[in-house]
Amino acid sequence: MIRLRGYLRPENRGWLVKTRKEFAVLTDLFERQAALNKRIGYDTKSLRDHFDPVAAGKWLNDYIIAASNELEELRDCTFWKHWCTEAQQGKRFAIHDLQNARVEVIDLLFFWISMAQCVGLSAEDVYNLYLKKLEVNHKRQNDEYSMKAKDEADNKAITLDQKS
Repeated sequence: MIRLRGYLRPENRGWLVKTRKEFAVLTDLFERQAALNKRIGYDTKSLRDHFDPVAAGKWLNDYIIAASNELEELRDCTFWKHWCTEAQQGKRFAIHDLQNARVEVIDLLFFWISMAQCVGLSAEDVYNLYLKKLEVNHKRQNDEYSMKAKDEADNKAITLDQKS
């Protein structure tokens, strides 16, 4: 386990410890998304049991394309164009449609869960990998992370504990 200048001491593990209730919510979302995916022709549960890299790659790219579109729709909820009147008035990047921005974020969640399922990740896998990556990100912040000196060596240690 990576040591994070005191972050992993028992008194400082609040960000690392989650309750069973929180995990149950994530599991519920994954199950609901798998049911929706199956309804539209992408059986991600079957894919997890019998992994097919060609089908997984096709489905993954379909979800990447969809998620990219949702990101554009989310950005359109802000005044992002530097030449627009609102930007000229100092409101560049201000959110002008909060309700729709929230819906677009949820749309992204749909596609994010689907992408996780396409690469064979369960809710438990995501949870465990998230905690491992969180440790890496805290360590990067402690070590004054620099893009110039960046390499992916610390990410290589982020793996599933069991064979998935």
